[in-house]
Amino acid sequence: MKKKNRILIIITVAVVVAAALIAYLLSRPTFKQDYHIEDIASITKIFLADKENNEVTLTRVSDSSWVVDNQYPASQPMVDLLLETIHDMRIRQQVNKNAAPNAIKDIAAHGVKVEIYQNDPFINWFGGRLKLFSRERLTTTYYVGRETQDMMASFMYRKGDDAPYIIHIPGFRGFLTPRFVTDPLKWRSHTIVDLNVREIERIEVEIPSQEDESFAIMRDGEGFAMEMLQNHQRVEGFDTARVAQMLSSFTWLNFDEFAAIVPNSLTDSCVSGTPRTILRITDINGNLSEVKTYIKYNNPDDIGAMPDPELYDAFDLNRLYAIVSHGNSSTDNPGDTVLIQYFVFDNILQPASYFRGAEKAAIAQ
Repeated sequence: MKKKNRILIIITVAVVVAAALIAYLLSRPTFKQDYHIEDIASITKIFLADKENNEVTLTRVSDSSWVVDNQYPASQPMVDLLLETIHDMRIRQQVNKNAAPNAIKDIAAHGVKVEIYQNDPFINWFGGRLKLFSRERLTTTYYVGRETQDMMASFMYRKGDDAPYIIHIPGFRGFLTPRFVTDPLKWRSHTIVDLNVREIERIEVEIPSQEDESFAIMRDGEGFAMEMLQNHQRVEGFDTARVAQMLSSFTWLNFDEFAAIVPNSLTDSCVSGTPRTILRITDINGNLSEVKTYIKYNNPDDIGAMPDPELYDAFDLNRLYAIVSHGNSSTDNPGDTVLIQYFVFDNILQPASYFRGAEKAAIAQ
């Protein structure tokens, strides 16, 4: 009797294992499907690399947050566009046999390698309603080539396929290649801070050339107080409307672009001196962000050639250089050199006298 029970248990276990294996194999994506991935929420990581040794890894942190190379916050609009592309792209046609060798050769020489990792459950039953034993797995590898002659699609080759395909997004007028960016800098978020008023603990605006105009706005119970940095003296009767307008500017405060495209000789000469202003932002959790601003000249030659370095006509009237850092900056991590717009920072980088009722001053002065 015991022997029969053992046999019955073994048979039952074997049937369950076989059923699970069959279900798993049936649920696995095959290379017969279209190029798109329907369940983009299951994508955990995307790796992109080109033939010029540029590469980037995008990793999901949460439903609405990704990081670049496990270090920097990613630009969510760019990530969303890439995920949308992966979801919406479809096969327009297969490259014909005569053209396929040249297409593969061109993709090999100029293409972008894309690896997509997904949370892939070992058991995926009942149309995805029962998922068990999930783990991250490389599910798709393809190579994105150049645009087609009509500029409405891109050549792509997927690992495991017999031939390359022409891939497009139905209804979209354009090709897909530019969406698969391999420069890590272009994937990084331009957000300096994104804080509502309730999340702000302290704001400091230091003006090295005018220490008597340097000040801080700090949380004081349910409201905020103002003090001068030079002597820590409280300021009474400050303009609460102007302070409120300033504090509201820290919701999604962005810089314009990284200064990586500017020659080092220019940025080095601009940011080697004393900052024009130093903005320090501390949130209620103690996280510190710092923005040091520097004058940007219209022409690199103006820095050394003009007789009066304060000549306003030599200034770029739209943008400043800034060094943005988070936490305690150091020699190993001095921060990022970026460009910021006067328009964005106009209500923030004002002297103390402005918040006490004086007229607004130009940031560059």
